[in-house]
Amino acid sequence: MAEEKTYLELSETDGSAHKFYEVIIKDSEVTIRYGRIGDTGQTQSKIYPTPEKAKAEATKKINEKLRKGYEQAVMGVRQKRSVTRRQVTSTASTSKQAPILWKFNSNSAAFGIFIDANRCWVGNQNGQVFALDHEGKVSNQFKLPDGVKCLVADDIWIYAGCDDGNVYDLTGKLPRVAYTIDENVDIFWLDINDGLLGVSDANGGVTTIDHDDESQWTRLSQGDSGWMVRCDDAGVYHGHSKGVTMYDNKEGRMLWHQKTKGAVLFGWQEANTVYAGTSDQKIYSFSKKGEVGAVYKCDAAVYSCATAEDGKYVFAGDNYSSIYCFNQAGERLWKLGTGCSSALSMQFFENRIYIVTTDGSLACIDASEAAIKAAQEGTIPQATIIKAPKGEGAVPSAVLETTADISQGVIVECFREGSKLRVRVVSPGYDPKWRVQFPQDIRQEGQRYLVQEVKESARGGFYRAYGDIRKLL
Repeated sequence: MAEEKTYLELSETDGSAHKFYEVIIKDSEVTIRYGRIGDTGQTQSKIYPTPEKAKAEATKKINEKLRKGYEQAVMGVRQKRSVTRRQVTSTASTSKQAPILWKFNSNSAAFGIFIDANRCWVGNQNGQVFALDHEGKVSNQFKLPDGVKCLVADDIWIYAGCDDGNVYDLTGKLPRVAYTIDENVDIFWLDINDGLLGVSDANGGVTTIDHDDESQWTRLSQGDSGWMVRCDDAGVYHGHSKGVTMYDNKEGRMLWHQKTKGAVLFGWQEANTVYAGTSDQKIYSFSKKGEVGAVYKCDAAVYSCATAEDGKYVFAGDNYSSIYCFNQAGERLWKLGTGCSSALSMQFFENRIYIVTTDGSLACIDASEAAIKAAQEGTIPQATIIKAPKGEGAVPSAVLETTADISQGVIVECFREGSKLRVRVVSPGYDPKWRVQFPQDIRQEGQRYLVQEVKESARGGFYRAYGDIRKLL
């Protein structure tokens, strides 16, 4: 039987949407390919009991897209559009250099960073993600389809927000699609708290998406260019060109708004305080009730910031390749050059400052009092330089390993609820009514899977899949 192919596109003149959707029917198999116009996109295939059922399902999917504004198109006529990337400049610092212990070259400008007790993560604009130990040795690497906007941790899960519109779970052997953000949203930043995703975008909007990949609410701020979003149990803190706004989690009600003189370029949070680095060379601090706190003054636009010990020290990175340290009251304690361009993101961990930079470096800086004092006097250690390993690493895939061994792991199954595919636990000892947060691109109705672990969410009411996933035979 010959293939029957339908190719659709949705392209708005204002640039808010530029995507394709292709459906191929061959006998009883339906293959769907979708993504941004000009990209390879993602592919999903499913075999139906009969060719008639395959045809009916394909027609249903095509009609759904037509109702959303897609149109019949010829592949290749429309060209790929560039993804919005943060425009950054980096000028060499005139300060004495910070005491770098080791420096890893990721090969491309990097925004993504996350540091914990075991690993140091970096994600760059080539879509590469590397995991290193605290001495700089690479232990794992992934290759995502597009540039990495940011890396965020949610309890034991590590996620990468990608320019292809997806958020990938990196806790297994392969990257898995955890959230599919509406293709109309031009992602600038994201954060996740107990499965609730907050997304800020180019237009100054902020959207929340729940653990089952369903949008909860969207709000348009007073400004644009939302480079800051931070989430906690109380709400979502959104930084944009007009300041910082807090919304409650459930309904998106605005709880407070504080203006900043410059546009917000980066955000950080502690238990009781949020921090906003801005284009007017300052870091503003606000209590989570909206009260104005200390202001930390730098000498150039602030690209990144972080804190130590619940705000006891505040760190900043500017666009002149310098990093700063302030005490809680706002007094500047020191300023040093990075030695590896401007810090686009940073994190403090166990007396070290980790930065990722415009030249693609992940640098580990000794922030101990003795090392900083020596650096101010012109004495720094010989940094270890580490090159990225050859090869691209594990890529996203909807293909799963199979197993018949159920002695270790938790059994879950995929079922249909209306138009949605959901997942529930079938192993004993779990609530079968609770849904499971589970990768979107590997769900198949009626299929059972063996998951490495299934954990209850912090607030209860649903489970979260963790680690490697295999299809049960």
